[in-house]
Amino acid sequence: MAEPECTVVNTNVKQKDPSKALVIAVTTRAIFNLEKEHRLYLEKGKEEYTRHQQANQDKPLPPGTAFAFIQAVQYVNEKILENNPAEKDLFDILVLSNNSPESGMRIINSAKHYGLEISKFCFVSDEDSTQYLKSHRVKLFLSADRTDVCNALQRGVSAALIFQQEVQAPSTPLRVVFDGDAVLFSNETDQVFQEQGLEGAVQYERVMEAVPMGEGPLKAFAMHLGKMRKKFSQEKSPIRTYLVTARSGRDMGIRAIKTLREWGLAIDEAFFMDGAPKGPILAQIQPHIFFDDSLHNIQGAQDVGVPSAWVPSCF
Repeated sequence: MAEPECTVVNTNVKQKDPSKALVIAVTTRAIFNLEKEHRLYLEKGKEEYTRHQQANQDKPLPPGTAFAFIQAVQYVNEKILENNPAEKDLFDILVLSNNSPESGMRIINSAKHYGLEISKFCFVSDEDSTQYLKSHRVKLFLSADRTDVCNALQRGVSAALIFQQEVQAPSTPLRVVFDGDAVLFSNETDQVFQEQGLEGAVQYERVMEAVPMGEGPLKAFAMHLGKMRKKFSQEKSPIRTYLVTARSGRDMGIRAIKTLREWGLAIDEAFFMDGAPKGPILAQIQPHIFFDDSLHNIQGAQDVGVPSAWVPSCF
């Protein structure tokens, strides 16, 4: 497979071993707020957009929705290396962009301005830039384009759609919140719920209680995150993970807990909301990122300033 049109290696950052690292790819519109520039591109075309970016290449872009998340994973790397300077199991961040290298200089300069440890900037002219994710061993892909996210999911890469929103910048440690069904777990119970209603879904869960659920689109990312989490005691960990699910703890929580145990995936806290709004508990947790398959829950999270990533059903 051909390499991207132009890959710029950031020589100011120590390069990670992608075979050991947890590689996260973010698009420029996920990590920076490029809404004004994106409108210019759509209304005036690529040439005008490129001219604008070149004229403003030394003007830092404002942070986007995924910015605080990337800062927090950088903090985790610092803590891991404090424990063991030879550690290879680190976060590795690369930016995947449909910009040309000429217009992409503003992206590189913005990352440098904020002190972001981006290992590589990949400027891709292909319509489907996700074809390069596997060659870079990407474990999580965050994009502001639904087609890109669906292409990544179909390639077997954990991926989610980022919406540009106002974010209350949370403090460390890194806090990641996962929904259960159709995110960490498969959507099997969701399908039963759609066909047979709540009673049918509860009955199905009782029958299947001893059978672990299938894996959802973000399981692989969550498992690697859990492996990194185990390097620390619970009190000193720079990573905290949460399950916030619409399931009820009484009727449908047992199978979820058993599945996590079967996978060996330790979650710091689990909240079984029994259909209640997730916004209030998310406002208390203040995560750097919240993954959910429901746009209703994403909206509720956005309303309280929580950075949200939608895991769409693409199949």
